[in-house]
Amino acid sequence: MSVLRPLSKPPGLALDFEPLAALVKETWGAELVTTPMPGGASTRRYFRLTLPGTKSAVAMFVPEGAAPEEVQKAHVAARWPFLEVRDLLADRGIEVPAILAEDTANGWLVIEDLGDDTLANWLLRNPSDKGALYTKAVTDLARAQGALAELPEGSIVTSRTFDVELLRWEIEHFKEWGLDARDKPLAAADVDTFGAIADRLARRVASLPQGFVHRDYQSRNLMVGESASGALRLVWIDFQDALLGPRVYDLVALLNDSYQEFDRSFVAARLEEYADAAGLSAADRASLAETFDLVTVQRKLKDAGRFVFIERKKNNPAFLRFVTPTIRKVGAALARLAPRDQDMATLRDILARALGDELGS
Repeated sequence: MSVLRPLSKPPGLALDFEPLAALVKETWGAELVTTPMPGGASTRRYFRLTLPGTKSAVAMFVPEGAAPEEVQKAHVAARWPFLEVRDLLADRGIEVPAILAEDTANGWLVIEDLGDDTLANWLLRNPSDKGALYTKAVTDLARAQGALAELPEGSIVTSRTFDVELLRWEIEHFKEWGLDARDKPLAAADVDTFGAIADRLARRVASLPQGFVHRDYQSRNLMVGESASGALRLVWIDFQDALLGPRVYDLVALLNDSYQEFDRSFVAARLEEYADAAGLSAADRASLAETFDLVTVQRKLKDAGRFVFIERKKNNPAFLRFVTPTIRKVGAALARLAPRDQDMATLRDILARALGDELGS
């Protein structure tokens, strides 16, 4: 048996390949041959499996699936969130990876190999496809939201929501890691005002019309492939944290992606395409850009803080280079909102005093 073991293991957990070897033997009659794949910010680990002939698949190790019994309690009576949400999406006609084999009791799942072409990677080689692929991404999202307008009773998605508490915690996460941890604290005179604005912002975002939210619908979580007809397809991944939230939230993740840069005209065109595909009313269409900017402020503040947290707490500095571009997206949204929104004008002034030029002009 040939196994290439990973360079690191999830904290506190031994990565046991024996169950995966048994699963591969049972499913394909093959010995286990693995190659570690790059991971993201989560504790999940991925390995490409070499299978008989020219086939390959991807093994995903989910640490909580292999954790001690007391940590597994949430998984005992139900399918993993990844599997439950995947099945829901597939049932509603949304492109997701196929499941090839499971041993969830030991933390392993084998899924379709979609290759290495995330939307982000694809555009590095094929920049001329940007417009067409982002048009597809926003129209796919609109159609998916329509297909998911009604959710099954007891769905894990309906048990989780972007409520005021979660949204407010995320803003505080930015303050702790995006400001204080980087030695850019708020001025003492601004602390209470910032807290009051953060409270109101969380309530405003939580009060927006809600529906299914992928939660991280961006260029690293959309895989590009070809359909049988040769047309490009976008396959959703990393959807296990799906929940109820503002319908515009996934648009913000996509069009204010920390890993991409778009000019305002590009974003405006995609918002129009989304509005067309979603069949928005005249009133909803008119408020879309403003709502998009409001959610951008909350989401991107969280992202900027999270990138620092990942470096300080998980010893992964790969995301630090996105902190300033992410903060600038907040600054741009605040600049558009400020003339009509006193809270956002004040927040812009507070952040400018703490962050200086990093906020942008």
